[in-house]
This record gives sequence, C-alpha cells and structure tokens, in this order.
Amino acid sequence: MQETIQQIRKQLRLAMNGVVSSSMRDKGMDYKMNFGVSVPKIKEIASQYEPSEALASLLWEQDVRELKIMATLLYPADAFTAEAANRWVSELKHLEIAEQLVANLLPKLPFAEALATQWITDTREFVSVTGYLLLARLCTLGNQLTDSTAGLMVNAAASVVEEGLSRRQRAASLALKRYGRQSQTQAASVLRAIEGLQASGEAGKLEIYNDIKFEFEYYA
Repeated sequence: MQETIQQIRKQLRLAMNGVVSSSMRDKGMDYKMNFGVSVPKIKEIASQYEPSEALASLLWEQDVRELKIMATLLYPADAFTAEAANRWVSELKHLEIAEQLVANLLPKLPFAEALATQWITDTREFVSVTGYLLLARLCTLGNQLTDSTAGLMVNAAASVVEEGLSRRQRAASLALKRYGRQSQTQAASVLRAIEGLQASGEAGKLEIYNDIKFEFEYYA
C-alpha cells in the first residue's frame, strides 16, 4: 500500500504547479504539502487505481491536498459508513476539501440526507458548511428532501444568512437556492423564511435577499 502511495506522489510531483501551490499558500491554504495539481489531473491520476477502502483511508490521513481529494474519489461508497463520514468531516480544515468530499463521495451514501440534517446545526464551522453543501448537492442532483429535512434546513439556513457574510452563510445561501430552484412552492417557502432580510432595510441583507430571489426568477 505504501508503494502505491509513493507511486501516486511521484505522479503528483511530475504534475506539480509551483505557481498555483504558492498562490494557494498565500491565500491561507496551509497544507503540509500542496502540489498545486488541478482537480481534473487529480481525477485522471485517481482513475488509474481501483477504489479501495484501505488506500483511500491512508490517503486521507496525509496532510496533502491532492491525496485528500484523491481519497474522496477512491473510497468505495458502499463501504463508507456514517462513522467514517462523521470522522472525516470533523477533520476538515479547508473549504476545497469539503467541496470535493461533497462532490465525489457523500451524495452516493443512502444516508446522505440524514447526515446533512445532523451536520447543518453543528457548532463546528466546517461540519455545518459541509452539511449545507451536501443538501445543496442533493437538490442539484434532483433529490427531493423529506418535509422534516426541508423544514429544518430552510429555518436554520434563514437564520444563518442573516448573520452576515461567512463560509457558513454562503453554504446556507447555496442550499436555499438549490432547494428553491426545484419548484415554485419551495421557492416561495424560502422567500417567506428570509423576508426579514428584505424588511431590514440594511443594504447587505437586502443584497442577499435579492441574490436568492434572482436565482429563482432566473431558473423559473
């Protein structure tokens, strides 16, 4: 297994982009190692290996940007337990890794909605952010949220978006947008939940309200 990881590291070094790596570091992406390899290239390298729980687990343990992304691509969804999902999300330190986890692995889980519902109200920022991103992704993929999940998400997200700009606010706003885009009824429920933004008279809050409203008008 270590030999396989060394092979992957060698391929990453050959594809390394020092300019991108430095730029990410300057923006606060403080991985122990960041090769600056593009996501499409990471996917290309990952496609050369069979999905493996053991390999993906070892890749995730490395504080290396590309290996963590590759772990989300190579972990077999049918072997990824709720316990593993909770452990991984609790270890997140970078938004990009949360986004890749949501894009590549979490939506494939039969209990994805239940996890997201649990996570959105978590006090840990990246856990909550991942929960909202996952609900947004599920809606984008056409999944219909249960009434209980939808009600909780809309109310929780409406509170978050009133708190001001943050990673959590942007993720909550995205979840509201993707949920509301599914139907006019859902869009109306979102706008009712955030009508306080419009009534506040504050420019920042009104901008958030209009941004979400425009999403529904554009995709109607």
